[in-house]
Parts: sequence; C-alpha cells; structure tokens
Amino acid sequence: MTKEGGGGKNKKTVTMQFLLPEMYKKAEDAPRPTDEGGDKGGRREESVVSEKVKKLRSDLERDGFKITGEFVLARYNPPWTLPPFRTNEVMIPVE
Repeated sequence: MTKEGGGGKNKKTVTMQFLLPEMYKKAEDAPRPTDEGGDKGGRREESVVSEKVKKLRSDLERDGFKITGEFVLARYNPPWTLPPFRTNEVMIPVE
C-alpha cells in the first residue's frame, strides 16, 4: 500500500507492508475490513521522529560515515499495540 506524504524531506510516498496468512495468495483475496471508517488520520509523531533523525545524522557524521540517502522510519508492531510496547526505528543509509 502506498500513501502520499511522510518519510523524509523529498519523499512523496510511504510504503506499508502487511503480512497475510498463507491461504491468501493475493491481496485482493484477503477479507475486507469490517470497519470501513477506520483510523485514516494516523498519529503524527513527526517531532519525535525529527529529533531521532537529527541525533542519528549527527552521530553518523561525527563517527565519519557518509550519509547516502534519506531516512526510513520502520514500525514493527500492529496498530493495536500499546504505545509503550511499540518498536520503531529510524534507519539512514551510509557508506
């Protein structure tokens, strides 16, 4: 699934991956959501992410790494995971 916005200064899309049981060979075969309204807005933690990106960039540059691209925000938990138990990380490609 792709959506406009987020991900870095010059990014225009965000890509998400969803794991489905093996019985669904194509995304079109998966069951439809039961709540069509859903939470379309998502949560904006941009200030926290921005601070993490700045810190990681600073640490990488200090340690002599050459940054070769924009950051990626990886989120590993399903949406129902309580905030203190979520695992997220900022990744920046380097040489």
